[in-house]
Amino acid sequence: MKDIAIIFKREFNTYFYSPIAYVFSIIFIILNSGLYMFHFFFFGNADMREFFSTLPITLALIFIPAISMRLWSEEKKLGTIELLLTLPMKIEHIVLGKYFASLAFYLIALAGTLTIPILLVILGNPDFGPIFGGYFGAIFLGAFFLAVGIFISAFFNDQIVSLIITSLACGFLALIGWRYVPMVIDGWIPGLGEFLYSYVGVTRHFNDIERGVIDLKSVVYFVSLSALFLTLNIKYLEGRKY
Repeated sequence: MKDIAIIFKREFNTYFYSPIAYVFSIIFIILNSGLYMFHFFFFGNADMREFFSTLPITLALIFIPAISMRLWSEEKKLGTIELLLTLPMKIEHIVLGKYFASLAFYLIALAGTLTIPILLVILGNPDFGPIFGGYFGAIFLGAFFLAVGIFISAFFNDQIVSLIITSLACGFLALIGWRYVPMVIDGWIPGLGEFLYSYVGVTRHFNDIERGVIDLKSVVYFVSLSALFLTLNIKYLEGRKY
């Protein structure tokens, strides 16, 4: 645990030294809040369904790739990855330290959107079940996308390439969970779209939690796939080390 804490502190502090992290955090908060407020004032609904419906896409295409792209790509570009891997630390501790630092930064950015439920309390009488469920699901969603992002980051020296590949991968996982996308795929290859929707699409599982009913299958989906990508990251780095 001490080694994880050391790496966590190093990586977490790095986020606050980088202007890029601030820029993307502000974009994330303004974009999601702005889209929601437009819907709120247009329709006048005191709920956050519209906010959570767009969250998987904004996370997948913009914010998560931006905060995960540097986790290993920067180490490779600066030539510090070899030094890091030869430290008297287990590789899994290094990976977890980096992962938890990025997750903590994401949670801080997500907390910046809490002004929305506060506003809803002032202006109306919202149902807090879906709001709590939505934020609970958003934590699992971000944790999963970050596991994908840190895994992809290990393969590239260039942060921009890492950002683009992560955006494509997470974007595919988000879109395949929307019902109409698998329907189009089924039109090309019968049965493939339904399979991807049921077992791969992340948005479907997020929506199950976001409704306010905690589905154990969806929780297991996020936890197991996050663990899978972190394990793959560890195995890849162990292969690079030896």
